[in-house]
Amino acid sequence: MADISQICIARILNVMEQCGKKAISDKALYGKVKGKKVTLPDYKKAVSWLKERGDIVEIKQGYILTKANGMFTAEVARINKTFGFIKCEDGTEIFVPGKFLKGAMPGDTVVCRLIPPRGDSPEAEVTAIAKEGFSEFTGTAEKSEGQWYVRPDSFCKDLIAVSEKYHDIKEGDKVLATITKRGERHADHRCKISAVFGSSDKAYSSALAVLYMNDVETEFPIAVQDEARHISGMKITDKDIYGRLDLRDKIIFTIDGADTKDIDDAVSVEKTENGWKLGVHIADVSHYVKPNSELDKDAFLRGTSIYYANKVIPMLPKELSNGICSLNPNEDRLAFSCLMELDEDGKLTKYKFSKTVIRSRVKGVYSEINKILDCRDDVSKIPADIAEKYAGLTDTIFLMQQLAEILTANKLKRGAPQIDTPECKLTIDENEVCTDVQKRERGRAELIIEEFMLSANEAAAKTARENNIPFVYRVHENPAPEKITELLEVIDRLNIPHPNFSSVKPAHLAQILDSVRDTELSPVINNMVLRSMAKAKYSDEPLGHFGLVLKDYAHFTSPIRRYPDLAIHRILTDLCYNKMPPAVIAKRYGKFAANASLQSSECELTAMRVERDCEDCYIAEYMSSHLGEEFEGNISGITDYGMYVELPNTVEGLVKIETLPDGTYEYDGHFSLTRDGKAVYSVGQNVRVKCVKTDVSGGKIDFVIA
Repeated sequence: MADISQICIARILNVMEQCGKKAISDKALYGKVKGKKVTLPDYKKAVSWLKERGDIVEIKQGYILTKANGMFTAEVARINKTFGFIKCEDGTEIFVPGKFLKGAMPGDTVVCRLIPPRGDSPEAEVTAIAKEGFSEFTGTAEKSEGQWYVRPDSFCKDLIAVSEKYHDIKEGDKVLATITKRGERHADHRCKISAVFGSSDKAYSSALAVLYMNDVETEFPIAVQDEARHISGMKITDKDIYGRLDLRDKIIFTIDGADTKDIDDAVSVEKTENGWKLGVHIADVSHYVKPNSELDKDAFLRGTSIYYANKVIPMLPKELSNGICSLNPNEDRLAFSCLMELDEDGKLTKYKFSKTVIRSRVKGVYSEINKILDCRDDVSKIPADIAEKYAGLTDTIFLMQQLAEILTANKLKRGAPQIDTPECKLTIDENEVCTDVQKRERGRAELIIEEFMLSANEAAAKTARENNIPFVYRVHENPAPEKITELLEVIDRLNIPHPNFSSVKPAHLAQILDSVRDTELSPVINNMVLRSMAKAKYSDEPLGHFGLVLKDYAHFTSPIRRYPDLAIHRILTDLCYNKMPPAVIAKRYGKFAANASLQSSECELTAMRVERDCEDCYIAEYMSSHLGEEFEGNISGITDYGMYVELPNTVEGLVKIETLPDGTYEYDGHFSLTRDGKAVYSVGQNVRVKCVKTDVSGGKIDFVIA
């Protein structure tokens, strides 16, 4: 704004305020503001700036002042096929019907006015686009009468004509396109194709498009690769080990999935006279990834690793994550260990953080450990190959289970809600095609590791708070009252018993979940309870964790794949190993902890969205080979346009309201579709459906009632 005349801006606004709601032509406006201190170039720059800000709008009759005409500026948050949402300055989102979008794109700054809503929520129309903020989009290439078009994936239902020919393109390709010309409607826009990902019928290609549109970098910069290669060639020396606690003679081992390569945590357990000793040993990534190094700066921007289907986009190059920083069996590795003492009841009594050197006894695998635990009463039944692999470790494994059961019981006593939201497991063949979708099973071995990691994470946060040092906490705030009110309205309508409360506590939600466990309503209520709670995030303030019912919590256990963990390793190293005074730590890390918390929270949301959207494409690809087949499922959600049905393997599809048999249906606004005033389809209800359509590119599945 430095080169824009402030005098000119003031004169323009003064003239337009005098005009009130009336428009003034460009010629008339310039005539009123020009003078010795305002030239024509000054005027043009000022008008352009005011239009971009949304202070004034150009209409056929000239310029009008937005506020004087009941208008306001907002940003287009997102656009669907037939509607969109704008985000106001205060963060409020307002619905915009598709016919009132005026061709606006996500990221555009627009001038809007409220219009009479069709329901209870406010609605708006776009009157002008103040500043364009959108250019690229993905879609499917189509050809008609010699003209190429792109059918956008998300933001409108119209085809957009291609203004420039692109070489080597086929119908049905998933493409990246750039808007070259704007029109009054989305269908009037023009674009050029700038990249081809592959066939839109292939989940692999569609996932690449998802990654691109979310700015996910799949390759590391050259400088980062160079640093990683240098570190990967390092050997652990006596200098590295000096000053560390040597735990190589202890029974320590890892437990992960069979295909896991980035192994960053190991565990140890001992029974003592007064209780337990629990060790959680984490790869000492901060020893190798130094502050402000190329590796560190890139990891900060990524924030987290991204996992989908059979793919990993690591936060750190594989030379580190699968090499020197992976706790491979029978190899010396540098670790950062949380050494805890617990009493007989599993209460944490002592804890300290030590730089260590460890040697994992074995690469434990969840499925194998679960088989051992199944044979606890008769170890002779352990399969021979597993017994041989874990020779000398079975007693420790049984101790681990015993302690984990105590820790789980303590969590239940605290009133922590046990939310069961099943995850899917995808099988991908050698051609990158999804051939199976199953519900991911979690056995006792998975729960052991989960409980032990929770203990270490709590100890890390306690250490930070007790020493009053800057930190990256994992926080989960109390639910918003209006969300709980909505939840209670639904469960009351479903006649689900629940405690009376004026202020919700975790135990209240736990009781609601317990009342529907093992019933048809369980998946639905689990999702509703989850949606009623706040989203967990990172913060430099110790706000506690509502869901775990813990005053102190952080993420310490995965520095290979999460930046917050790497950040607090750095802070705890200075506190516990370098013996740095808290005051010095506060000065060094105060701003860093705040920035890391904010950046990591944003990166986590992006990763979750990418993982979900990519996996939806693979699930749709799997169901495309089951078109015409029938399945049993449960209604997982009801809307005014239909109902969602979830199959036992976690696949979810939409039954559109217009396809329902036997008449016209209405949405009751809560959880049922009614006919003649009576509920016919309700959440939780078992139905039989047929798969009739899949959209791999959009990750969508259509069912009809069978």
